[in-house]
Amino acid sequence: MRAPSRKDVAERAGVSETIVSYVINNNRPVSQEKRERVLKAVKELNYRPNSSARALKGKSNRHILFIAEKIENEYFGRLVREIDQCAYDRGYMVSLMAARNNQEFIQRIISRTFDAVVISSASIDESYVQQLIDAGIPVVLLMNRDYGTLKGEFARIYTGNESGIMHATRMLVESGCRCLCYVDRVSQNNHFSDRRDMRYRGFCNQMEAMGMKMPPYTLVSQCRDYEALHRKVCALIEEHPEIDGFVCRNDHLACVVMSAVHSMGKSIPEEICIVGFDNSSMCTVVQPALSSIDFDRHKISAAIIEMIESMVEGGNIREQHFATNLVLRGSTRPDSKKES
Repeated sequence: MRAPSRKDVAERAGVSETIVSYVINNNRPVSQEKRERVLKAVKELNYRPNSSARALKGKSNRHILFIAEKIENEYFGRLVREIDQCAYDRGYMVSLMAARNNQEFIQRIISRTFDAVVISSASIDESYVQQLIDAGIPVVLLMNRDYGTLKGEFARIYTGNESGIMHATRMLVESGCRCLCYVDRVSQNNHFSDRRDMRYRGFCNQMEAMGMKMPPYTLVSQCRDYEALHRKVCALIEEHPEIDGFVCRNDHLACVVMSAVHSMGKSIPEEICIVGFDNSSMCTVVQPALSSIDFDRHKISAAIIEMIESMVEGGNIREQHFATNLVLRGSTRPDSKKES
């Protein structure tokens, strides 16, 4: 069966091939009604632009697209800064975009001549990632979650999300905590974690390995904003005074939890321990200072560029794993220092 052509898309959408070209390349104004018809036809026919020109020698733009979950997040800012430096040293330019979970976003990426796409987002549907792979674009995934259905050639980088959370969870248990909760992301788009998420998976795996109980309230999730999270943590502490530790998906969440714990009259770390993730700048300005998980941004960034160059040159696709570092501060008990 032959692959659908641009002509097929034009016929399905009831427009000219020129209009299809304008929409796909996003280089001319097209009415919203026609644009929607073209994008609908593209999706129905599973049409992908011919990417052979991308592989032609000398056609490289030395341009990498980095897709982040939240571009305002310090985690991504610091990582992209490292990637940018490594890329610039190799003659590449890097563009940063926030993730958008829709077909038009993916089609715009495919229509441009990016040499590679780096994805660090748990919200983009696997089917959209698959389209990028099928279009012949080198894709590097920072493994925030399990991508179980993807096929074809793409690179994986395990930054330590799962192992880092496991380390933090083990540290809290070994320092005396007996009732831990995991604090999930806040989301207005219902992008909450299950066990495909590497950080939540790490928490569950470590709790199970140590024989710790995980009642339903162990997962603090389904909050649409930080105010809702604050209220939920306060209610949990009031209803379950046995809670003595929180493992948080990131440092911002951990700071919200710290505020809630303080407002409930609990002491940190004597009564409740808290650990974050990302080792952001806020860790040292809150009281007590926040224990957090750090990762090797420089080595990860260098690996991303090396993988991209290997893929562009037709080399072997591979995966790399990186360890994290648990930075202990005042939000965890002194006994935990044996883990550092």
